[in-house]
Amino acid sequence: MGIRVAVAGASGYAGGELLRLLAGHPEFDLVAATAHASAGRPAAAVHPQLAGLDLVFGATDPATLADADLVFLALPHGQSAALAAALPGPVKVVDLGADHRLRDADAWARYYGGDHAGAWTYGLPELPGQRAAVAGADRVASTGCYAVATTLALAPLIAAGAVFPTDVVVVAASGTSGAGRAAKPHLLGSEVMGDLSPYKVGAHQHVPEIKQATGATSLSFTPVLAPMPRGILATVTAVPTGDADPREVLAAAYADEPFVHVLPDGSWPHTAATAGGNSCHLQATVDVDSGRVIVVSAIDNLGKGAAGQAVQNANLMFGLPETTGLSTFGVAP
Repeated sequence: MGIRVAVAGASGYAGGELLRLLAGHPEFDLVAATAHASAGRPAAAVHPQLAGLDLVFGATDPATLADADLVFLALPHGQSAALAAALPGPVKVVDLGADHRLRDADAWARYYGGDHAGAWTYGLPELPGQRAAVAGADRVASTGCYAVATTLALAPLIAAGAVFPTDVVVVAASGTSGAGRAAKPHLLGSEVMGDLSPYKVGAHQHVPEIKQATGATSLSFTPVLAPMPRGILATVTAVPTGDADPREVLAAAYADEPFVHVLPDGSWPHTAATAGGNSCHLQATVDVDSGRVIVVSAIDNLGKGAAGQAVQNANLMFGLPETTGLSTFGVAP
């Protein structure tokens, strides 16, 4: 037997992607998966892409998960903390939800509401010092999807002093899987196709996470729902402090990173190129009119934005190469 892993909340889109990645992982043995309304159903009945996976969803309770060495929590925001607290101490946990990302209790109350459960080690290994922190942690809070796309584009520029941390503007389009699997009228195909629509304008819950991770002090963030199942394309702009080439700053920061690719000059990120992989594609320039730095970032919101990122963190927690069981390449067409 390898490392025994379980997934709570496996019936959702992120949970299904986790099951797919874990089923092909050479060191992790998937021993349990849980769901709420889908408890008792075979995994393949909920996720047809997993045909042949011999797994039946159990009820989401600590007893179902307690025998695992590692538990992934792919639950709605606000539901992870209580379940994690009920798991035995030796069990390592990676939370894909927001419950343990924020250090500031006031920010949690403002954007999420309810009691703040406390911060865990933040699970973005590409940030300075975080790889070692994740490797030494038993509890890791994986990133939000918009947060990772924006943070990877912005954090090195602020850290290098190439842009001011104030007046950062982000417009990011996401596929519909980012809104979860629950049936909602505004996510029906006939409502989404042929349409782009902003939502949570001026008050998206990933704002405090992005500020915490990047060092930005003021951030205007506008998310846009796009008529595609998966992917995020984020356009991040900031005011330069001088004449530093933003692309060179990013290339230096990510020169040795397996999952972050600064594209060649003249090539711009697009979401299809990252679909199914755990990569982030970046490109940067300076606007010839405004002088603002522009960075465009593309990820698969279910990959580097959720399940892939969680597996990357788990690999580090168990001393495995962080690329184990993960692809740096997308699936096309």
